[in-house]
Amino acid sequence: MAATDVKIGESWKAPLAAEFSSPYMAELKNFLLEQKQEGRRIFPKGAEYFRALDLTPLDEVRVVILGQDPYHGEGQAHGLCFSVQAGVRIPPSLVNIYKELESDLGIAPARHGFLEYWARQGVLLLNSVLTVEMGRAASHQGRGWERFTDAVIRAVNEQDKPVVFILWGSYAQKKAAFVDRSRHLVLRSPHPSPLSAHNGFFGTRPFSQANEFLEKHGRTPIDWQLPATAG
Repeated sequence: MAATDVKIGESWKAPLAAEFSSPYMAELKNFLLEQKQEGRRIFPKGAEYFRALDLTPLDEVRVVILGQDPYHGEGQAHGLCFSVQAGVRIPPSLVNIYKELESDLGIAPARHGFLEYWARQGVLLLNSVLTVEMGRAASHQGRGWERFTDAVIRAVNEQDKPVVFILWGSYAQKKAAFVDRSRHLVLRSPHPSPLSAHNGFFGTRPFSQANEFLEKHGRTPIDWQLPATAG
């Protein structure tokens, strides 16, 4: 697999070229092909594995939000962490993200969970693992995606422009522990899932903090107000 074989923003191709040409990516590609040949359903669809890198070019990244695995339910995942396709019920974690957004910036919760508007503004909505088998959470962990997304985070970390890393939960915090805090803003809090949101997620004001940092460093803030309809 080569960087030229997948649809990603042009500015990602050189920094990730060594990853795409490495043996572990070939093994990962073979694993996914075998899974499909066995009749297993993989989410998201193949054209959307790298959707986050296509919608948010490296040279335009202003905020990074890290997730863990794609949603494994029918019709949910489309390549962006925490986001679901139009017409799909908003997942509990995203419901809590919307609650914090309203508390922080007074933005009423959207009626959908489609976050492409954020991604197109420079919010890299990156899962650690980019595929999953239907109905089997975490089924593709340890197959190579983590190494690839580590390289994605390193590429962002090495950018000259300051970036905000929003790390919800211990998994994201460990994965991005190497980020240079002397140049970038790292916001850490518990995960927004119903199991942990009340243990320190609510009240952290990540959205206003992100925008204050971006403006302070001469970068355009994010418009966190999602369109009324998905798409």
